[in-house]
Amino acid sequence: MGTVEFESVPQDVFTILGHHVDMLVALGRGDAINAMHAPEYHQSLYRKFLHRLEGVSIDWEGLYSSWPPSKEKLYELDSDIHIADPAKVATAEGWDDSSLQEIRSNVGPWFGNTLSGTHQKPPAGWADAYEYQTLWEIFGKIAQVFRESDRYEALTSIRESMMGTISAGLPSERERPSAALVLFSTSDEKIWGYKMNHPGYYAAHTRPLGATDALADAIGDGYGDDGRNITLDTELLLEADPDVLLVLGPMAGSHNLAEIRSQLENDEVTREITAVQEGRICAQGARRQGPILNLFQTEMTAKQLYPDQFGEWPGYVDGDPYPEIPAEEQLFDRQRVADIITGEEK
Repeated sequence: MGTVEFESVPQDVFTILGHHVDMLVALGRGDAINAMHAPEYHQSLYRKFLHRLEGVSIDWEGLYSSWPPSKEKLYELDSDIHIADPAKVATAEGWDDSSLQEIRSNVGPWFGNTLSGTHQKPPAGWADAYEYQTLWEIFGKIAQVFRESDRYEALTSIRESMMGTISAGLPSERERPSAALVLFSTSDEKIWGYKMNHPGYYAAHTRPLGATDALADAIGDGYGDDGRNITLDTELLLEADPDVLLVLGPMAGSHNLAEIRSQLENDEVTREITAVQEGRICAQGARRQGPILNLFQTEMTAKQLYPDQFGEWPGYVDGDPYPEIPAEEQLFDRQRVADIITGEEK
């Protein structure tokens, strides 16, 4: 992106993907967002988590759904900054380097990092200079743009404290369960499996927990360009036989966890999976996460994988918010996070 400078803090902010959206909310800038990909999806998902942060709310009704972006719409929005990765935008139809430069010069600069999610290979023209960064490194750079380093450092300290607690409490490797992170299709019998210990911020809530990835060596129909994800069927899932099944979709409202459990229990193949037999089928939020989701999802997954060490996961009820957890069993302080976001504490 080169050097990006501002005379004042950006007020109107274009975004595309959820991790950047999350970062803006965490910095108290959620109201500045004028566009995002799939706003209804993100609003449904984030309200589940923000319900537990007093005073933190969002309203993204009617925002422009920004992937793939329209150059004409970007002129119309006239944003002060585009919190979006130009290397990602360059992969959209109708976009090339001249289009990116045109928007940068005539509207506002690009500033974001997306391909670090899975260390995806950059498109032609970007590979030599592209840098992979962690979720919290990207968050730190976004915080600099909005002159919110105090908020960033305060939230970082909460995360570091939680990770210290988790690191100290993890059982030995031989005592850890195997797990699989999956998404079931809503239209057919396809199952997508995601590598839990793969580099990148998509796995920022699973990789540090050190569970055995039941799909680490699974061979299915690959997609993506680096083998990080696979397409499964029920036989392959049984062959992997996870102790814990982590299911994406229910917290975003696109799946019903109770129905998934019932289907797995009644299918002659999947009912033999250890996680199904032992009732360890748990809802997950989203892989494309920023700091807020990362805090909640790390806590959630720690409890789902290691209830003896970090307290029982109370379970997720379809349509409800992130479940209430007694203060003494929380892995991070909700009130302090809320106070940081709303400006009561910095």
